Amino acid sequence: MARRSTVEVPADIRARLEAARLDLLALFRALDQLPDASARLRKNLPQRAHPTLAQQEVTVRRELDPAEAYNMIPGRDPQTG
Repeated sequence: MARRSTVEVPADIRARLEAARLDLLALFRALDQLPDASARLRKNLPQRAHPTLAQQEVTVRRELDPAEAYNMIPGRDPQTG
C-alpha cells in the first residue's frame, strides 16, 4: 500500500507560480535594457551565486516565449506589434 504524502499543495499555487514567472520576465526585461542595473545586481550577489544565476538565466530564457515579452505592460499588445 502506498503512503500518502503529508505535504499539502497551497490552493493558490498556480497564481503564485504565474506571479513568479511574470516577476522573472519583468526582471530580465529590465536587466536587458539597464546594463548598469544588471552589473550592480551581479556585483551585489555573493560570488558563489554567479554560476547558479548564469545557469538559471540560460534555462529561463530558453523557456520564455518572446511573444509574452510585453505581457502586463499597459498599452502594449504583442499581437499587434
